[in-house]
Formats: sequence, structure tokens, C-alpha cells
Amino acid sequence: MADDAPAPLTPLDEDWERALVVVAHPDDVEFGAAAAVARWTDQGKTVVYCMVTSGEAGIDALPPDECRTVREAEQVESARVVGVDIVEFLGFPDGVVEPTIALRAAIAEQVRRHRPDVVVTGNHHDTWGGSSPNQADHIAVGRATIHAVQDAGNRWIHREQLTDGLEPWGDVRQVWVAGSPVAGHGVDTTATFDRGVASLEAHRAYIDGLGWEHFDAAEFLEGMSRPTGSRLGVTHGAAFEVVSMTWGD
Repeated sequence: MADDAPAPLTPLDEDWERALVVVAHPDDVEFGAAAAVARWTDQGKTVVYCMVTSGEAGIDALPPDECRTVREAEQVESARVVGVDIVEFLGFPDGVVEPTIALRAAIAEQVRRHRPDVVVTGNHHDTWGGSSPNQADHIAVGRATIHAVQDAGNRWIHREQLTDGLEPWGDVRQVWVAGSPVAGHGVDTTATFDRGVASLEAHRAYIDGLGWEHFDAAEFLEGMSRPTGSRLGVTHGAAFEVVSMTWGD
């Protein structure tokens, strides 16, 4: 291996049953991680999506109230393509999300409600690995998600939630950060790559609204999945940073 070649990725531990995916916007999962979700649902795992916003500020030609309905519908269909039946929308305002206690509480409630073994979120770092800055909502949601997972196991934090049988949940083993510039783990998505493409294509109104007239979803996703796959010794892959949520790891 050449000295400047990317380091091999360690395969993710897939010995789990339930995952909660928490991202800022509809389409965030589909720009790279949806094929991994399809792999996991094919394995019989349960995956739930949680959208912090409804992406209502994402289409310039549509007022937010109209855009919200379109983007929520596209996300539900996109999730269905990869075997996800539950999509939660938290209703935070698109474009101006801040890492507040209220955001942590809302995400912690989802963790307590869905009781996942692992939580997947988006890149919380300031950049994508170069000079291009990350988007503010992504940073806020990714960071809040990590802390919300910590909160969820403590009955004295956000204790107003613990009614009607809802209990603390402190059994999240790891948070997996998709799109992280320091990813060291990955998953083989060769068999499910096409469904990842179809999942992205389900966001047609959003893509068209960006003016991407000749956008090729497969070509775009291959630009990430093939280099990642080569680091795993496979054709296509998705990379993740692993944040341990257990003591001593």
C-alpha cells in the first residue's frame, strides 16, 4: 500500500437489533448512508429515522409550509425504499438549529422511546475533511445527538418525559457518525447500493429544486462508495466514525 493511501477501514460490529438514525434534514441519510440502512433491514434489524427538521427551507421556489409537506412525503417514501417504516419529525426550524437543551431533550426522548442498541447521526465536525465548511444544522444535530444519548440513560435529566411508562434508556453502545472526515469503520454496501440510489432519487422535488438538472444519483454516490469500498476490500461501502458510549472503551 502506498504511503499516502487511505488506511483500511474496520468493519462495523453488526451484532445488534435496533438502530435510531438522527439527522438534521430529509435527504441527509440518503447522501451516503441509506445503502447501509438497507443492508441492516435486510438482516432483519429494526431501523427508525428521526428528522430534527422537515427541510422546509430547502427549496427556494417553495414557501416553507408547502415545502415541509413535500419533503416529509419524500422522506417517508425514501425510508420505505430501504426498509424503514417509522420516520419521526421533530419540527425544529430548518436552517437555524442550535445545540440547545431543548434539542437534546427531544432527541433523548426518541432514544428512550425507541430503545436502540446503536444510534446513527451525521457529521458533527466543522468541515467535511478539507476547507469546505459543514452546514450549521448538521453540526448542531450531530453534537446534540451524542449528548442526548448520554442524557437518555439518566432518569434525573429531562425527567418530565418519564410518564406513561417511558423509562430511561442507557443501553446505546455506540453512536455512528456518517460522513465524518475521521471515519475509521465501514460497512459493505455492495449488495444494497442500488437501493441506496433509489432512496436518494425519491427526493426528486428537492434535487430538482436545487437546479441539478443532470444530477445522476448513482454517479454521485459512487464517488463516495467506491473509494470507501476499496478501503474495505469490496466494491461499495459506507464509512462511519464510531463514538463509544460505554465506560472504558
